[in-house]
Amino acid sequence: QVQLVESGGGLVQAGGSLSLSCAASGRTFTNSAMGWFRQAPGKEREFVAAINWNGDTTYYGTSVKGRFTISRDNAKNTVYLQMNSLKPEDTAVYYCAAPHGWYTIPIAVRQYDYWGQGTQVTVSS
Repeated sequence: QVQLVESGGGLVQAGGSLSLSCAASGRTFTNSAMGWFRQAPGKEREFVAAINWNGDTTYYGTSVKGRFTISRDNAKNTVYLQMNSLKPEDTAVYYCAAPHGWYTIPIAVRQYDYWGQGTQVTVSS
């Protein structure tokens, strides 16, 4: 059974940093792109960042570009999201996701088949 487990969320003041991790089990994702999404209360799930299978290509949502960095360690079957210069509007549940099929850099929710349970990130002003 495929599992994606996020960790690292929490409460931080505006301007601060947090680092999220997503550990995959049940299958290897070393040949798969991975992504991060977020969902705030009352809003649709939003694309945050994606990384291709070997980590040499990344893509970011407009609202986080320049502040967030996605990376991966295929030896650990883990993907990371470093979040800097956090703003109150970054408050959301953050989800790790992986597609079943092969995509270079998937950015749409419908392209992803496996999802973690989410981790809460709260940024206070």
